[in-house]
Amino acid sequence: MDTRFRVETPEGIELAFSVAGAVPRGLAFLVDVSIRSVIYTVSALAFFLWLGEAATGPTLLVVFATEWFYPVVFEVLWRGQTPGKAGLGLRVVHMDGTPIRLPASLLRNLLIAADFLPLAYGFGIVSMLCDRHFRRLGDMAAGTLVIHTRHEGLPDHVELGAAPVPPPIALDAEEEQAVVAFAERAPSLTAARADELARLAAPLGGTRKALEGIAAHLLGREGSGPGSQGSAS
Repeated sequence: MDTRFRVETPEGIELAFSVAGAVPRGLAFLVDVSIRSVIYTVSALAFFLWLGEAATGPTLLVVFATEWFYPVVFEVLWRGQTPGKAGLGLRVVHMDGTPIRLPASLLRNLLIAADFLPLAYGFGIVSMLCDRHFRRLGDMAAGTLVIHTRHEGLPDHVELGAAPVPPPIALDAEEEQAVVAFAERAPSLTAARADELARLAAPLGGTRKALEGIAAHLLGREGSGPGSQGSAS
């Protein structure tokens, strides 16, 4: 099964995402469940020490709020990553590769209740195994995708020229993917076409060499220049 998902931007640059399967997503889910369990335990103890036998009500409110809003808050504010997804190198994005927004995050996490049916995440697992992009029911309804954030690396024949250089401005997930995709495709383009596309990224330097240096930084390439210690985002 092809685990690559490709989207072409309006500028004609093809973004290639590595789709996360059931195993890494399951491990990320277990990490998040463990974190939420710690939150529940600490909350229950704190409320018991403070309120005694009246602690049950506030504890249940914390459990309810955390179960429903923990993933939404992290996905929207942390670029599509809960702590579990971040630890496993995963991220939730829209099907066009853009960062997930609040409506989609609310919908995909609301429908996690359906994915849990009939038990032990049954529908969710079956859905991921049947869908070529490993989407659960919530992803299908919300138009989202879970991808790996660690890039596979640039082709060996790409001449980076300079050491990895961090981008001069902050980039979102789509922009990072576009820079890496450009560096991967540049060798197959004519020099004129590569220069034309590079000029579209004027804030990043506007040259092929500048974009390849930034791509090397995003991919965690080692080097002796600025940004040599960077890691893939």
